[in-house]
Order: sequence, then structure tokens, then C-alpha cells
Amino acid sequence: MGQDEYRRESGDSVSTRLTYLLIGGGIGAVIALLFAPKSGHELRGDIADATRKGIDKSREAAQQLGDRAGEYYQTGRERAGEYYEATRGRASELYSQASDKVSEVAQTAREVASRQTNTVAAAIDAGKKAYQDEKRKTEMSGRLEAAPNYGEKAN
Repeated sequence: MGQDEYRRESGDSVSTRLTYLLIGGGIGAVIALLFAPKSGHELRGDIADATRKGIDKSREAAQQLGDRAGEYYQTGRERAGEYYEATRGRASELYSQASDKVSEVAQTAREVASRQTNTVAAAIDAGKKAYQDEKRKTEMSGRLEAAPNYGEKAN
């Protein structure tokens, strides 16, 4: 990345220097024409020629700067695409890992719930059986008490 920063900095420096050169050249040309011993018609023609040359140089410089901006744009676009792909791949990987972990946790929860359900079902069955046993005992003891007692004497 340091090399790109250097290019960017030197690119700004070159464009700034080129701008200063063109401005200085234009000012120098105007001053030279103004102090040259020529007639008004010749002087105006020279100024027009210098102006046309300055405009042509400015167009060339603008074209170069436009080309350089296009290159920077393309480079930035390519890098952004690379970063996007790398980030997308990493995000997909993290999503896959998270999905696997969630599946594992869900499976563990199902297993625990199944064991708990079996334990609760067994407890309910044991409770029913105990109730039925107690009910039979109570019914049996009630029959014995209600049955006539022929062998015993009353006091």
C-alpha cells in the first residue's frame, strides 16, 4: 500500500507542478509579448497564438489527468471487488460455522428434551401404578372389614 500512496502523492505533485508551469508560462508569454517591440496588429496576433497554444496545452493536460483519473478509478474498482469477494467468502464461512453450531445445539436440546420426556413419562406411569396399587389395597382392606366375622366372639 505504501507504493500506491507514493504514486498518489507524486501524482498530485506532478499535476500541481504542471498547473504552475502552465500558469507561469502563460504569464511569461504575455509579459514577453507586451514588452516586445511589435505593432499592435502583430502583438494581438502573437497574443492570440499564445492563447491558442495555452488552450491546447491545457486540453492535453486535462486529457492526461482524465486518463490518470480513469486508471485510479479502475484500480479502486478492482480492489473493491477483491475486498468484496474476500469479505463475502469469510462471511459465508462464518455463516456456515454458526449454522453448524446452531444445528449441534438444537440436536443437543432435542436429545435432552427427549430424555426429560422419557423421565417424566416414566414418573407418570410409576405414579399411576402406585395409585392403582393403593386403590387395590384399600379396596381389599375394605372388603375384609365389611366381610362377616363368624369365628370371633363379640365382647
